[in-house]
Amino acid sequence: MIDPAPGILLISDPFLKDPNFLRTVVFLCEHQEEGSFGFVLNRPYINTLDELIPELTGHALPVFYGGPVQKDTIHFLHQYPDEIPGGVEVIKDIYWGGEFDKVVELILGGKIDPDKIRFFIGYSGWSDGQLEDEIKEKTWLTAEAIRNLVFHSKSDEVWKDSLRHLGGEFEMMINYPIDPQLN
Repeated sequence: MIDPAPGILLISDPFLKDPNFLRTVVFLCEHQEEGSFGFVLNRPYINTLDELIPELTGHALPVFYGGPVQKDTIHFLHQYPDEIPGGVEVIKDIYWGGEFDKVVELILGGKIDPDKIRFFIGYSGWSDGQLEDEIKEKTWLTAEAIRNLVFHSKSDEVWKDSLRHLGGEFEMMINYPIDPQLN
């Protein structure tokens, strides 16, 4: 397993029953002494971007549930470092945040490829030492993120494809039941 760091995928254990993280993959954006945060990649939100931001009416870009913290905030990951100033490079070619007014302008101008940007409501956060403890308890598997998983076109396949990315014994987990007692 890989230690927590920006750009790591946190892949939930197949038996994790927490409804916020059941069969999820979290892209970790920051990991410091004070804590960590990232975004759930595979939970579509009930609204599209234009339903949340009236200025973008007609631009129904998908939004994802980033996690249970500050669900009144919008965040985004993207691959537009030159077009969207202020973004923080998490790993090569994947940036977190930036000037949202510029994002709106680019969307309205038809200059955003939906496969190169992801919007999130809320985020997933851990206090100092909490994530390390959860990894030791095997709540999470860790893997280096790759672009195809962060910007996957089929959100319902992200968890399975992340386990395939790990390979070996982890691939078998794809077929594990959520609750083995019901099997």
